[in-house]
Amino acid sequence: MPAPGKIIGRESGGTRRLGAVPRKLGTVTMRFYDSATSSIRDFEPVVPGEARIYYCGATVQGEPHVGHIRSALVFDQLARWMRYRGLKVTTVRNVTDIDDKILAKSVESAQPTYTGEHPNEQWWALAYRYEKVFARAYATLGIDPPTYEPRATGHIPEMFELIQRLIDRGHAYPALDDSGDVYFDVRSWEHYGALTRQSVDDMQDSADADPRGKRDPRDFALWKGYKEGEPLTAAWDSPWGRGRPGWHLECSAMAGKYLGKRFDIHGGGLDLRFPHHENELAQSTAAGDDFANFWMHNGMVTYEGEKMSKSIGNTISPVQMLQQARPLVVRYYLGSAHYRSVLDYRPTSLEEARVAIERVEAFLAATSELMAPNLQDRRVPQDFADALDDDMNIPRALAVLHEQTRAGNAALAAGADASEYANAVWAMANVLGLTSLMNLDGSGASGAEHQALDALIHTILEQRASARAEKDWATADRMRDVLAAAGITVKDGAQGSTWSLNA
Repeated sequence: MPAPGKIIGRESGGTRRLGAVPRKLGTVTMRFYDSATSSIRDFEPVVPGEARIYYCGATVQGEPHVGHIRSALVFDQLARWMRYRGLKVTTVRNVTDIDDKILAKSVESAQPTYTGEHPNEQWWALAYRYEKVFARAYATLGIDPPTYEPRATGHIPEMFELIQRLIDRGHAYPALDDSGDVYFDVRSWEHYGALTRQSVDDMQDSADADPRGKRDPRDFALWKGYKEGEPLTAAWDSPWGRGRPGWHLECSAMAGKYLGKRFDIHGGGLDLRFPHHENELAQSTAAGDDFANFWMHNGMVTYEGEKMSKSIGNTISPVQMLQQARPLVVRYYLGSAHYRSVLDYRPTSLEEARVAIERVEAFLAATSELMAPNLQDRRVPQDFADALDDDMNIPRALAVLHEQTRAGNAALAAGADASEYANAVWAMANVLGLTSLMNLDGSGASGAEHQALDALIHTILEQRASARAEKDWATADRMRDVLAAAGITVKDGAQGSTWSLNA
């Protein structure tokens, strides 16, 4: 039987193994594309043996869209691979829990004309409700929680400190109209525009505040003064007047707090490069911080080659995907393209993904007893490692995964020993975060699948509870009937509703 190729894995004592040859961690070279320099560079940790990553999370003003989930999945894959490579990984994913749209939706819910499910909803309650929705979506798809997930509203003192540093250095100023706004002076920082390689004169005006209080219409808000009609609870006393933070400031303050003045990677969707990431870079470096060593941006998700748009009806949400396919399939699909590439959704995409990943799942289920009992002895092939070390080339890595699966199935068919293939395929699927969503014992839903099902059902139960609270009995009964048709029994009690699968 041909060998499945050289295997690289982990050993104790800070070494790596290529075949039987020990390798020190320092000899492992990962290379990533840096958006700031438009080049692929060797990854050299700021702190040896560690990787510190900040990537932009959700502004919790509504349901997650597929772009949110893809971005979180991209950086989940990156963190998993770095940990496999032996690095101590710290990840920070922020929650923007206050912004203009959150406040506007809260105000709207208090209007007599409001017909939604959450009347008179305080802005902070709205933000927390959607934060939980995001958390369930991440968990359903096996996306690991970050090391830290800070909320913007919990870091106001850090933002004050950063603003004051910028003022002291001559890069920020209180608004000229006494509005309480504080602005970053873009013309005071000669490197402004470096990330996106733009000249200030070619940039559009910043639309985050009225330009009358600005020195330059492109100056962006660090602090937003309180405006009449906004919730009184959505403002904090500051040295410049009562108000709330600007969007860009939040990420700089939180990245600095949890990762230090210089860290390894700042990531997020390509749509955040300007103005958000450009402004983050400017305010942090102008304040004296080195900030991120790499900028990594994931590509967008399109629908049959076109940008998704609710107005033309060519959108698909993570919830809709999960109605069509298992969490395993959705994760595989969303994580199957190179992170810098556009991921183009087509009506056949999930079915194609299902066929591909369930073939891997079936092979692992058939060979579960052949695998090494010690997980550390299950190692990825060298070709797979080379692919992920090369700017997280997922398509190339998946090609190795499927080739090894085919070879393993051929070995099984020939009555040969398939254990090496089984160990290699499991190791590859595991480092991609797929094994926890698989059913490998034939007993029905795995623990991870049960968690995913539980998260989805509880979303329906929460909507049903809202309908019951509003005495919309028809809607509540309809939701109960939908669950019953799927074989799920709902029991209502004083502490809320619970569910169980029919025997």
